[in-house]
Amino acid sequence: MKAVIMAGGFGTRMQPLTINLPKPMVPLLNRPIMAHITGLLKRHGISELVLLLYHQPEIIKNYFGDGSEFGVRITYVTPLEDFGTAGAVKAAAEYLQERFLVISGDLLTDFDLSAVVRFHEQQNALATITLTTVTDPLQFGVVITDREGRITKFLEKPGWGEVFSDTINTGIYVLEPEVLDRIPEDTNRDWSKDIFPGLLAEGAALYGCRQSGYWADIGNTEAYLETCRDIFAGRVAVELGEPVAGRGGARVFLGADTLVAAEQLARMEGMVVVGDNTQVVGGARLKNCIIGRNCVIEDDAELVDCVLWDNVYVKPGCRLTGAVVGSRVRLGRGVTAEEGTVIGDETNIGDEALLRQHVKIWPGKSIENGSIVSANLIWGDKWRKTLFEGATVRGLTNVELSPEFCAKLGAAYGSTLPRGSFILSARDGVRSSRMLKRSFIGGLLSAGINVRDLKQSALPMMRYKLSTFGEVGGVHFRQAEDDPVATEIIFYDADGLELSSSMAKGIERLFFKENFRRVHYAEPGEIRELPQLADFYREGFLRALDVDRLRRQAPKVVVDLNHSPAGELLPGLLNSLGCEAIELNSNVDTGTIGQSPERAARAMEQLARIVPTLEMTAGFWLGPSGEELRIVDETGVVLSRVEALAVVAALACRTAGGGSLVLPVAAPRVVERVAREWGVTVRVTKNDPRALLEVAAERQVLLAATLDGRFAFPAFQAHFDGLFTAAKILEMLAGSGQTLSGLRRNLPARAYRQQQLPCPWDLKGGLMRKMSEHSVDLEASFIDGVKVHFDEDWVLLLPDQFRPVVHIVADCTDAARADRLLEEYRERVDGWKKELLQA
Repeated sequence: MKAVIMAGGFGTRMQPLTINLPKPMVPLLNRPIMAHITGLLKRHGISELVLLLYHQPEIIKNYFGDGSEFGVRITYVTPLEDFGTAGAVKAAAEYLQERFLVISGDLLTDFDLSAVVRFHEQQNALATITLTTVTDPLQFGVVITDREGRITKFLEKPGWGEVFSDTINTGIYVLEPEVLDRIPEDTNRDWSKDIFPGLLAEGAALYGCRQSGYWADIGNTEAYLETCRDIFAGRVAVELGEPVAGRGGARVFLGADTLVAAEQLARMEGMVVVGDNTQVVGGARLKNCIIGRNCVIEDDAELVDCVLWDNVYVKPGCRLTGAVVGSRVRLGRGVTAEEGTVIGDETNIGDEALLRQHVKIWPGKSIENGSIVSANLIWGDKWRKTLFEGATVRGLTNVELSPEFCAKLGAAYGSTLPRGSFILSARDGVRSSRMLKRSFIGGLLSAGINVRDLKQSALPMMRYKLSTFGEVGGVHFRQAEDDPVATEIIFYDADGLELSSSMAKGIERLFFKENFRRVHYAEPGEIRELPQLADFYREGFLRALDVDRLRRQAPKVVVDLNHSPAGELLPGLLNSLGCEAIELNSNVDTGTIGQSPERAARAMEQLARIVPTLEMTAGFWLGPSGEELRIVDETGVVLSRVEALAVVAALACRTAGGGSLVLPVAAPRVVERVAREWGVTVRVTKNDPRALLEVAAERQVLLAATLDGRFAFPAFQAHFDGLFTAAKILEMLAGSGQTLSGLRRNLPARAYRQQQLPCPWDLKGGLMRKMSEHSVDLEASFIDGVKVHFDEDWVLLLPDQFRPVVHIVADCTDAARADRLLEEYRERVDGWKKELLQA
């Protein structure tokens, strides 16, 4: 007699354990689940096997081969398509010319298959379904038989109102080959939905044979863990050989070449299976565990009700309870995994990380030291112990930043604010930003926070409103400018400044602990709109400019609005100022095209052609959020970011007659020389937007600027505003009688070079120490990073706050000197990193 093993399923419900394996190959007691099925069949005298494959068939073939190693003979059949449970068996019809048995490759049972076959023969049945009773029949096909065992009724996966029995279909069938004649070739058919109802309808000899042994359908990770617990409790007999002596009746099974000391055996409780070449050292404690091959479990680790696959490294102090750990996983010191945690293959868990109950981590992830993981980590790169990069939470749209995540984040943020307070919310024009913002607002409302929703709005307008009164903070959702598949959520305080690190940490603590404030059902927050905000912004915008001067000059300008919400504001503002404005890309883009470097470069090339052709005063490219501004002069030259900063600063100094500029530590010295020429001072801050704008809010500040094209004119608002910057440049040009190209050509000649180098997080501190030691006898400043001065030249080593890189910046009187200085310090950094790695 032959048996057909169904081994073609995708195992979707069992992910992440089945990402790299077909479900029948998931280890159970350090053997694939299907190996237990082949052993059962062999014990009942069935050694001719037909394996039906579909998903990742090569893994099954490589393990089982022709079956000789397992005492069976195997024939493989791989249908070209997913033909369903019955259609797949039909594909193997040429090998099934006599009575055969069908069984799933992903269940564990000790049923008496010989008794089922005898029952089939005695009843002269065409088809026999093996039946058993379960406490929860909802997930299975319920079956009713008469006294002789003939099936009279069945229902596939009923609701409780439809349940008429606790006897279910186990998916084990004995069939006569004539049954296959009822299945069309190359057609999707299912036994329970199509074939068996047909046999019942025609009155064929369809029988059910009841079995009372152990049966478990290992359909998901919860069922997998439950099956392992049943094995620990002795509810099912499995082949394991003889146990070694353990304390208090413990059953310990050791593989070949294991390293387990006698005193270690005394710390094992319940049933413990240790795979070949595995080491359990020090004071580790194991209770009811299955440990795979080539594992290392170090001192003071504690594992209870756990399953570890092959090549797992558990460092000291780990605490795992009811967890499944895939192959080639590394657990750092003091890792805690709570009940139901599932960790996919090749994952690295950092020291002191906490994995909350029922968290599932997909393969190949990296969890930082000290992280608290409270949600499934699916296809993202890693889980950080911090949510924020500065004031921003960033992640893959609808994967890392899902609606569920955003609702929790909103609840956490709302729980840090006074109940009944108001915040502003805004977004760009992308649909995914709207989706995530709505989920976030739901979390805020649950914490009793009121929301003034600006909907689709330019970011400078939201910050302008925050700098007045009425709200305790604001949140802006936008598609990441450098990655269209990512979303950024930016948080602002009551003054419109990016959220401080202390406030961000408070939100993080509540998010990870899930200790949210939940108001009474009758007291959630409410959503309101601010329809007059655009008029309020417009009034302040025009009041801060010399409108008459601009109208007299009537400058001509081309503006690429970049499909952003600013398209609804800026053209009208420029027209009010008497400007002749030509708009490009003014329609709001609700898709997810993204602003790739290539797309931005093409836009700048187009702008550079249009401006001189139409004899325009200037051309502007506005960033998607309305903060960044890129500039084209009247001759069609695209100003570099350094040139743009210097030209705008020169204009501000010429037209102001005193005051100060606020710049980051990496700003080029050419700006200082321009400012000094016009009697304007330069104040240098950390390379951080919040630090920059805090100083910008002080008196007599003309301009604050970054190196990425963002400018703030505190006379209007002490926040970055690309819309106002464009208008202010035109006003300053009109008042100075200068041109952008003339200002650019008159800039002092200097060379500015920058480069970034990879640097692991754990080397950054040592690297900065090396730089500080190097600069002891040199003129240096330490505002942010280490900046070494050489007369009029300087070099800066600046560690990146959010990425594992460091930046080297050189600013010199000539290009050759700048190149030499950059190369010299690049070599120094490489040498220092090698020293630190060898230490």
